[in-house]
Amino acid sequence: VHPNVSQGCQGGCATCSDYNGCLSCKPRLFFVLERIGMKQIGVCLSSCPSGYYGTRYPDINKCAKCKADCDTCFTRNFCTKCKSGFYLYSGKCLEKCPDGLEANNHTMECTSIVHCETSEWSPWSPCMKKGKTCGFKRGNEVRVKEIIQHPSARGNPCPATTESRKCIVQRKRCQKEGKGKKNREEKRKKSNKDESKETRQESKGRAARRQNREQRENNNKTQPKKRKAPNKEQDLAPVDTAH
Repeated sequence: VHPNVSQGCQGGCATCSDYNGCLSCKPRLFFVLERIGMKQIGVCLSSCPSGYYGTRYPDINKCAKCKADCDTCFTRNFCTKCKSGFYLYSGKCLEKCPDGLEANNHTMECTSIVHCETSEWSPWSPCMKKGKTCGFKRGNEVRVKEIIQHPSARGNPCPATTESRKCIVQRKRCQKEGKGKKNREEKRKKSNKDESKETRQESKGRAARRQNREQRENNNKTQPKKRKAPNKEQDLAPVDTAH
């Protein structure tokens, strides 16, 4: 250490020298040596840089180097991120993952092997041919299953999720959509026409009955009342002339 020690330092240093930089740090800061060419310079940082881990002591807080294969670490023996070409497993950096585990190139970690999982088969579909269920005798029916869990790189692959088999149906003709629609429209129009005809006939019948009733009432009003016929026996009775 250069004997020229200064108290008026910059950058978080408590004590420093012109030759070695920081010699001690202010409270809560970490002391770390940085190499510049052939010389090491002491600096004071709020957190340790990549490849170092921090240790706090009563008199000084220091940054120490991680292992050579470790990019970041919590302690010297516990790595949190490995350098390129290594896989992290339980705080250690390994070139090859243990048995029962596989290397995840995305996270650079050793992870458990995941096998494919699927659902049960669905019921067989209706017998079809070229998207139709009529107009043929032999067709195909299918059933499917869904993938619940996709496998990892070394996991068991998924089986086929679709099955097909031949089927036989009773041959029947397909009803054309346009013709069927036309027939339904004609039936609807005919039904409406019949209903309208019945309604008109009922209206005419009611009108005729009302007209006849009014005609009878008018005839009764205009026809003179019949006089009561005289009693012929009384008219022919003899006249008493004695008086």
